[in-house]
Amino acid sequence: MASTEDKQASKADESSWKDSFYNPRTGEVLGRTAGSWALILLFYLVFYCFLAGMFALTMWVMLLTLDENVPRYRDRVPFPGLVVLPNSLDITFNKSDSTKYDTYVKSLETFLQKSYDDTEQEKNLDCPEGDYFLQDDEPEKKVCRFKRGYLSLCSGLSDVNFGYSEGRPCVLLKLNRIIGLKPIGDPYVNCTIKKEQPVQMQYFPRKGRIDKMYFPYYGKKAHVNYVQPLVAVKLLLTKEDYNKELSVECRVEGSNLRNNDERDKFLGRVTFRIKVIE
Repeated sequence: MASTEDKQASKADESSWKDSFYNPRTGEVLGRTAGSWALILLFYLVFYCFLAGMFALTMWVMLLTLDENVPRYRDRVPFPGLVVLPNSLDITFNKSDSTKYDTYVKSLETFLQKSYDDTEQEKNLDCPEGDYFLQDDEPEKKVCRFKRGYLSLCSGLSDVNFGYSEGRPCVLLKLNRIIGLKPIGDPYVNCTIKKEQPVQMQYFPRKGRIDKMYFPYYGKKAHVNYVQPLVAVKLLLTKEDYNKELSVECRVEGSNLRNNDERDKFLGRVTFRIKVIE
């Protein structure tokens, strides 16, 4: 059995352990009085308020140096990529079975109906061709008109199937948006198919031109209703081309826009495969 002295020592240790949290004789909590704790809390309150104020001031000064419409650093993407629509690099379908090409047709129709509808485009300006549409001093940027009707046989207006039902499909090409881009020269799209016998193609607008009136682009906030110019390519495939996988490469030519960077296969160009099953 534990001796009386052991019991007293145990009680003393227990009392000392409790006093380290709260000492009823001095009113201390964790070794500090209420006044001491109040001073510490006040110090940290002032200290962190000062840090928060410094952070807010620094952010405010930094934001004053930024333009909400134009990114401060744009040197990583100096040239645009080329995008193909329908949004697929492998287009395969049976021209005799509408269920096989409906996905492509609906994709093109949805895209054109959303942004390039002729009725909506009537609200935009009929800009003069061949010149940049500069609006640096204009607070609200206007948009040059691009009707889907400009795409003629690939507009989906005269042929709602965009040529897929006849085995002569249309694809749409557009450049990615880059703020402030002003291509030098007369840019146009040219497509080739790696094949012994060349495949005839039709371009809309004429010669696949990308008119300079659609440049420069001023950013999403400033250029709210901006739409990129499109180039439609109709592949005039023949029976000899059916049931074969054809590799099509399209490039932006005639300007300073880069299209031969081996590190980026989509910079100013795009390659896709197409196969029409008869």
